[in-house]
Amino acid sequence: MDQQYLSKERLEELKKEYEDLKTRRRIEVGERLKKAKEFGDLSENSEYAEAREEQAQVETRISALEDMIKNAKIIEKTFSSGIVNVGSTVVVEKNGEKTKFTIVGSNEADPVSGLISNESPLGSAFLEKRIGDKAVVSAPNGKTEYTIVSIE
Repeated sequence: MDQQYLSKERLEELKKEYEDLKTRRRIEVGERLKKAKEFGDLSENSEYAEAREEQAQVETRISALEDMIKNAKIIEKTFSSGIVNVGSTVVVEKNGEKTKFTIVGSNEADPVSGLISNESPLGSAFLEKRIGDKAVVSAPNGKTEYTIVSIE
């Protein structure tokens, strides 16, 4: 798995979720499986099938979280560089209208709140730009040009 850009807070949330899944949720699912087996014939036992499905989901999420935590790179805000990086907040102008975005890792993206992924077309277009640079983003209705107004 590729490097995962995360804030310290998000990494802590993922670690808590991971611990909860490995301890409490695994035990709960194990208990459900044990009870479902007691109902007899597993081939026609819907409770057993549901518990197995839940177990698979829990194990898949645990595996995904292990990868994210192992490959986590904490977002460090670097104000002095003057270059847009992951963690930077940028003000851009498009057609005379200014908009503020913060570049985050894909796990923290929330475009409605102005948090855009470094992997998104918009986020990747802003990376490595300086104040005054133009960023061109290809969209279904054509190309859109943004000018970097400020970097925080």
